[in-house]
Amino acid sequence: MTPTSHVPKTSLLQQVERAETRYEARAAARERTRRLLNSQGVLHADTPDRVGKRLARLGADWSQATALEHTPAETGTGRSMPGLSPDHFSASLLGLERLMGRNDLIDVGFLEAGHLASRPVGRVSVRGPEAHYGTGFLISPSLLLTNNHVLADRHEAGRGVIEFNYQAGIEGRPLEPVVFDLEPGRFFVTDQDLDFTVVAVAERSRGGAGLDGFSWLRLSEAQGQVILGEMVNIIQHPNGEPKQLALRENQLVDLLDDFVHYATDTAPGSSGSPVFNDQWDVVALHHAGVPLKDADGRYLSVDGTVWQQHHGEDRLAWKANEGVRISRVLQAVRQASLSGAAVELRANLFEATAPSLTPPGAPQGLIDGGAAGTPTAASDAGFGASPEPGSDTSSGTLRLTVPMHITVDVTARGQAPATSVTAAVDGGPGLRTQPAPPPSVNGHVSPAEADLRAALAGLEAGRARPYYEPEADRAARETYYAGLDGAQLGRQLTALLERTHERQPAYKPMRLLYPWVDLHPDEQLRSIYSGRTFAPEEFIRADAAAEAARIQRLQEMALRESALGPEAIEAEIDALEASLAFNCEHVVPQSWFSKREPMRGDLHHLFACETNCNSFRSNIPYFDFTEVEEVVRTDCGRREAQGFEPSAGKGAVARATLYFLLRYPGQVGDEARELRPERLDMLLTWHEAEPVGAYERHRNFAVAEIQGNRNPFIDHPEWGREIDFSHSW
Repeated sequence: MTPTSHVPKTSLLQQVERAETRYEARAAARERTRRLLNSQGVLHADTPDRVGKRLARLGADWSQATALEHTPAETGTGRSMPGLSPDHFSASLLGLERLMGRNDLIDVGFLEAGHLASRPVGRVSVRGPEAHYGTGFLISPSLLLTNNHVLADRHEAGRGVIEFNYQAGIEGRPLEPVVFDLEPGRFFVTDQDLDFTVVAVAERSRGGAGLDGFSWLRLSEAQGQVILGEMVNIIQHPNGEPKQLALRENQLVDLLDDFVHYATDTAPGSSGSPVFNDQWDVVALHHAGVPLKDADGRYLSVDGTVWQQHHGEDRLAWKANEGVRISRVLQAVRQASLSGAAVELRANLFEATAPSLTPPGAPQGLIDGGAAGTPTAASDAGFGASPEPGSDTSSGTLRLTVPMHITVDVTARGQAPATSVTAAVDGGPGLRTQPAPPPSVNGHVSPAEADLRAALAGLEAGRARPYYEPEADRAARETYYAGLDGAQLGRQLTALLERTHERQPAYKPMRLLYPWVDLHPDEQLRSIYSGRTFAPEEFIRADAAAEAARIQRLQEMALRESALGPEAIEAEIDALEASLAFNCEHVVPQSWFSKREPMRGDLHHLFACETNCNSFRSNIPYFDFTEVEEVVRTDCGRREAQGFEPSAGKGAVARATLYFLLRYPGQVGDEARELRPERLDMLLTWHEAEPVGAYERHRNFAVAEIQGNRNPFIDHPEWGREIDFSHSW
């Protein structure tokens, strides 16, 4: 049990590898189960004890059996059922197989109960560094269950939200998502081995809605909720998409001590989904898949070709999936060491009474979670709905109108599903896709293709001109600063920078930064924090791919624009950009100025960067660590909660930051996690320790050609200590 956050994160790929090991070790047991299911049926494949408990939970009357007077009979498992042989079950009792997924016909109440069960299921979105999606569901009035690899620690949970109603409603029209913050400070229990996390959810959404409006799914440690051969159902947000349902085509094929294996249609982002039986009891927490391999042990893609990491996790072919048994999750939560208010929240998980609502016309014992007379699955799962006007609740009569919209996507066997230009938004490191921009269609060139052509043309044109002309730059510098006097130099420079910032192009590093501005003397790009060298074509093509994917994603979102608020759209685009190998670093983080222009597109503080370095820095202010301090280290630099120290580029980023302070006075420094005035001396120290070279002089001259203004700290390094920056904060 890991109730705290001081452990390395277990990645999804690690969970997949562990699931695969468990699955392969159980090949013989699964084959035995398959034979029994095919030859004798679902009542013969599991142990007599488990079958008996399952039948009892379904409300079966054992007197229906015609073989009670017989001697114990051997079942196909080699074990006997005292006083009862499955071979002699009556027709009425065998009809219960319909409730276990052995018949395609099922009462319509199944759909209505399923709609209610979907209410507490939402999309988990983690913002910021390594943004990703998962699925989660409410298991008490205050607690959410998902995977450890979705929310690994308190810090990650603190950056997460749960979005309910992110789905299509009646007639396929999108609903309005309702977003709640997660509150790991109130409750947080996690376990890497069982791959689960339970975390508290805010009582009110960001828009003021109450959490109780989405009800919750009651979990049970009781046995008899599912047996081998039954069908299970999964409500999920695959790849962070709107809520979807994998319905009754998913057979339970193995039961382990802590896990279950089943064949189902799940996808990345489905991590943390509830796995239901046909009575809508939660039987497992979906957490990992078992990939399909060829004869040489290589992973296969959905189109049958050998899968490579750059294809993206969403292209992997799966042969089975693994879920964590709910009873094991509950046992682990019971054993967690808690204190204070968290103890009461845990007690509510086990003791709170869920709202009692039954789908219309649902027979007790059909939709039921137990025997006749026990609460129905609708009440046991904590489903929420509102009675229709005129319902006589005092007499026990309740009429509900429950809309249900089901979309089924049928693909012919052996045929690869249709693909589109997109980028993975849910994969981890090494699971990124970089789509190419679409070519011209009917003679019309796509915007991404047009930008790509222009950028490559600009790159070629730059190679035909001198990299840096000192005399031309000197003349331009003298002209630019003519007329300044020594009085209030900082204020004079601020006015000059604003007045001469005549052209303010929108943020587009592919065309404005990578082909010329950010090139080094060897005509290559350097990742600003790691110092690694890259060909400019790599960055340009990657950015064009991102733009193509971004445009398509925006077009898709436009179809459901009314269901997405600005925050949700921004999160989608941020996740898309984070899925690429390269990125553009704003040395003054965009969150500090809310991505406003002209700050966002100001070339003076934009630099080529790798995505992992960009994410590692995030929006943390610069900092100088001592050699003895314990910090997180990578090739990009050193980081702790209080700051980030880059491995390379200190002088350049310091001068770019100082420029920003002069050009946009008062824009940053109001928040604790932004650049504070006391850090100014550190920037000036970095500025003095790494003198200006040909690279920055070239940059400064090139930026001035594009937008009109210059960086005074490149032109006059000595001004750093002469300027009064106090008006900037």
